[in-house]
Amino acid sequence: MSKYTKLPEFNKLTELLALQAQLKTEYGAKGIAGPLGRADRALRAALRELQVLPIDRDLARREPNDLKGIRALRPQGPRRMWPGLDLEVYRDRLAGAFLGRMAGCTLGAPVEFWSIQKMEALAAENGEAFPPTDYWGYVPEPKEKRYSMSPREDYTRTKMRGVPVDDDTIFTLLGLLIAEDHGPDFSTADVGAAWVKYLPYACTAEEVALKNLKKGIPASHAGTRDNPYCEWIGADIRADPWGYVAPGWPERAASMAYRDAYLSHRRQGIYGEMFFAAAVAAAFAVDDPVMALRIGLTEIPAECALHKAIKWALRVAPDIRNYKQARAAMEQRFKGMHSVHTINNACLTVWGITIGKTDFTRVIGETVAMGVDNDCTAATAGSIVGAVVGKRGIPAKWHKNFDDTIHSYLLGRKRFSIRDILRRFEAQAGKVHSQPTSSGDVATRAAPEK
Repeated sequence: MSKYTKLPEFNKLTELLALQAQLKTEYGAKGIAGPLGRADRALRAALRELQVLPIDRDLARREPNDLKGIRALRPQGPRRMWPGLDLEVYRDRLAGAFLGRMAGCTLGAPVEFWSIQKMEALAAENGEAFPPTDYWGYVPEPKEKRYSMSPREDYTRTKMRGVPVDDDTIFTLLGLLIAEDHGPDFSTADVGAAWVKYLPYACTAEEVALKNLKKGIPASHAGTRDNPYCEWIGADIRADPWGYVAPGWPERAASMAYRDAYLSHRRQGIYGEMFFAAAVAAAFAVDDPVMALRIGLTEIPAECALHKAIKWALRVAPDIRNYKQARAAMEQRFKGMHSVHTINNACLTVWGITIGKTDFTRVIGETVAMGVDNDCTAATAGSIVGAVVGKRGIPAKWHKNFDDTIHSYLLGRKRFSIRDILRRFEAQAGKVHSQPTSSGDVATRAAPEK
């Protein structure tokens, strides 16, 4: 993808403006409002000018936002791998995927966006291995609550009582509620209705879309109004439930992910959710998580920036042997990219899987150790590998303190039973697989490109 334009030091300049304004106020200076007002007007004018700059139309044609256009630009892929639902296989793999997602998220949540050095220091202070091989024994500010609900100590080995709250787990549950409320053929408008019904708040692109919905903006446009976050990671953390309800059917999982992502995201944001939903769906039907990733790629445009980045990550993976090498390669390749972007975090997820393969502990430990948005990346990596190895392939230490409980900030839904959630996902998967293959979900047996 194109290199980012070098940005002026806006944060430093605005901080200095504020500090100088405060100092001059304290010294009794007059006329402070003048330069501050001119700076404000100049920044707002620059923002408006950037918003209306014309985009590259040739690039836009290679990166469409409509499902028909996306499918037309996909490489060959298996599309549907399971002709039906094998409940014995599915149940163990679903439990592995779901518990794997919960575990990866919970391990990464208390150190989200921490530097590698800071995480290493915490591990040394605790006398623990790094990359982590178990939940943290202690985290700073243990009584501080995340999402105004779960104290930070609830994410630690000894204090955990149920899966503590996090948006990465919330959106997995919300996906199930969408399928239950509106059926597997739900629309983007249905997704919007579910958000208004269940979400008390959201962040970045999701916050923009939720606010736009509440203003009366249709779901089809809620993701495009004042939304500079539309290629960030928020959609791809919503991918997993579609893989859970369409196991062995990557094309169907990707189509549901598309309708979900379109509410808040565009281009790489949409492709990220489609890619990971298809990879999760494929993971139920393969014994190699890397193959699941390759199959996931067959559901997004071959020339889009995300597809190219993932192909690069897979190509260099043999040289990426640990978390430090992964982080260095990501920072060199995507210099200037925001730390919450879909692309750079997706590459870290890929490397977490290629490093650990079917060793669940190593996968989520290395992925968390890479830093950046590491509760998101470890949750996704844990879900994909968990779907491959099943519950039997995940050491019990990662889920023994979940106590059949997930804590939630969804409106009217503060607690869920894990056993109940697994039964409900199974019911939805049965509905999906009982439907005939539609003309838009054509089953083929072509292998993904190497």
